Amino acid sequence: MIMPDSAIVTNMRTLNNQDYKTLALSALGGALEFYDFIIFVFFSITISHLFFPDDMPAWLSQVQTFGIFAAGYLIRPFGGIVMAHFGDMFGRKRMFTLSILLMALPTLFIGCLPTYANIGIFAPLLLLMMRLCQGLAVGGEVPGAWTFVAEHVPKNKIGLACGILTSGLSLGILLGSLVSTIMSKSVSIEQMNDWGWRIPFIIGGIFGLIAMYLRRWLKETPIFLEIQKRKNEELSKKLPVITVLTQYLPQTILSMLLTWVLSAGIMVIMLMTPILLQKQFGFSAIDALQGNILAIIGLIISCTFYGMMMDKFAMGKVLVIGCSIAAIMIAIFYLSLENANLLFITYFLAGFSVGIVGSFAYFMVKVFPTQVRYSGVSFSFNMAYAIAGGLTPLLISFFSDFVSKMAPAIYVVGLFVLGALIGLFLLVNNNSQKYVAKDIA
Repeated sequence: MIMPDSAIVTNMRTLNNQDYKTLALSALGGALEFYDFIIFVFFSITISHLFFPDDMPAWLSQVQTFGIFAAGYLIRPFGGIVMAHFGDMFGRKRMFTLSILLMALPTLFIGCLPTYANIGIFAPLLLLMMRLCQGLAVGGEVPGAWTFVAEHVPKNKIGLACGILTSGLSLGILLGSLVSTIMSKSVSIEQMNDWGWRIPFIIGGIFGLIAMYLRRWLKETPIFLEIQKRKNEELSKKLPVITVLTQYLPQTILSMLLTWVLSAGIMVIMLMTPILLQKQFGFSAIDALQGNILAIIGLIISCTFYGMMMDKFAMGKVLVIGCSIAAIMIAIFYLSLENANLLFITYFLAGFSVGIVGSFAYFMVKVFPTQVRYSGVSFSFNMAYAIAGGLTPLLISFFSDFVSKMAPAIYVVGLFVLGALIGLFLLVNNNSQKYVAKDIA
């Protein structure tokens, strides 16, 4: 495909004020939306007590709580496909703004829900409905955000842009961890169960609405506007997701495998480990959350770092080195947990190493052309995350309780080894240039 003159100029320029504004607003909105989605897991122990019968075994109520959490992941492909379809047909900006509204309102409602003691079985059912709504929203948010910023910035800054945005999403996790730590220190267990757990959800819903308002200042991507002017009639007759599956299947498979690796790093190391540290290794809630904060700070820094590396070096090389380091550091982190004095050091290093996942979006946005990019990234990311992200909490919780407390480490290390093998595959195949879409190559 021959690039139009305006697109060539866009690709050769440096970042300007509009680019920085786009990145800042996108990252801020993504952080607040991701906070809304994951705050649930930080308060899962409290929720498991309040939304299920008192006589239910603790492990069973915890598993059912993680099941409700997983439901948000299982519904993501549907939300992602629908929002990506309209995003590819009518523009990224509209769906990008809608997704945050669909996240903010259910989060606000969760903070106002009655508990099992008030309305019985309807309490977990209403909670499940709110999680499904959140899943629909986040299914469009993450792929939409990556697509949005990648189509705004010059081609030699796509890795940096995707890395910054992924750091923004990670900032949402940090906000969740900070709020959890503050609440744990500020209120008693009785106060937490009575009203304290509601505050993080209400705050998240309010800030989500503010972020939606701020996104009105974003502009549609220039690449999408160009493609609209000379729309490919053959593609427009098909659903974008059908085009993705029929014409870009290898790219879709590789993107799904990378998403599986990403889900392991984020779900297990960032979200579940604070709970596992308390249940399996005897750490206090405060120490577990403080260690988690350090790990997330490491993740935020390294997502941007690895994104920059994608702009400078071959994709395959960055994946091989980054995923290999992650596998080693995560193994060291779990093996060192018997020595409580090393927690803050090894957890930070493990979090930093997981930041290689910040570079995965670079591959995904590069391998699909503009006409179906949103749908390609959304289908690959959400379908894989629905399966892996949805089942991971249940499997990790079960195997940690009944098989081995090292089960999380074995699972995550194995998947980062898979990530290194994917990088090796790309190197053997000339760094995947035959997969890269010509309009963003």
